[in-house]
Amino acid sequence: MLDVSQPRSCHVVSQSLRLHYLEWGDPQAPVLILQHGGLDHAHAMDWIAREFAPHWRVIAPDLRGHGDSAWSPDADYTLAAMLLDFANLVEALGQDRVTICAHSLGAMVTTRYAGLYPEKVARLVNIEGLAPPPGGRGTQRAIQPFAARVRNWIELHQQATQRSPRRYPSEEAAFSRMRDKNPYLTDDQVRHLTHHALRRNGDDTFSWKFDPRLNIWPLLDFPEAEVIAMWEAITCPVLFFHGSNTFMPNPGKDGRINHFRDARLIEYAQASHWLHHDRLSTFIEDLKAFLEEKQGR
Repeated sequence: MLDVSQPRSCHVVSQSLRLHYLEWGDPQAPVLILQHGGLDHAHAMDWIAREFAPHWRVIAPDLRGHGDSAWSPDADYTLAAMLLDFANLVEALGQDRVTICAHSLGAMVTTRYAGLYPEKVARLVNIEGLAPPPGGRGTQRAIQPFAARVRNWIELHQQATQRSPRRYPSEEAAFSRMRDKNPYLTDDQVRHLTHHALRRNGDDTFSWKFDPRLNIWPLLDFPEAEVIAMWEAITCPVLFFHGSNTFMPNPGKDGRINHFRDARLIEYAQASHWLHHDRLSTFIEDLKAFLEEKQGR
């Protein structure tokens, strides 16, 4: 009998990169893709995957440069590259339609995918993943002269080639760093997330698995008008989740949710940007209700 409580480690090749994903459940069941966010990893979705594996073929991919996926040799971490990776993954899965639940950077990628291929997405869950927050990197890009942005981008990449990834003497030291990032997490959650986020170095120190160059924001992205057009092309039901204590803008308050034909938003009190961890049991309950709704609600 197939053990749905444990994932199978799988790989797909996209743009010459060997990308990793976890697969849970019956390979013949409908596909539910759980896509992690920036500087995270596929195992961040383990708690959700276990809940849905009895009835879904759950796929949890590591984005390029994250988790156990390969790093891009030329540091191509644009949303366009990740979008192509995601399209290649769906193609490799051999499914006509998929359901998607994605967080942050992963949600930015998959929401665009849903607009480019609306016929392939049955339902979409977006956890705080439309755009960078006001006053953040996106705003700075808009007000900084383009030549200055290019020079800064070049300098950051030059510095990155000369800098070694940060090393921690133990998992416990890295645990403290993860704990500082989100006070809502339980110790068990922090240990799980930290353990799967680290690789052991030859000198028995530990470093994060993600490529440090992911911290360098891509120089160019799709024009805003074209991104909005992708949002407006989505035909499936969309559910947004938002935390009350987050740095991300609320699409229900700033009007961006109006670009979606069939969308609604749930906001959680006492929750951060990682609300699917902070309010796990409530999130799973709300996610199940959304996925079980009839299409013509």
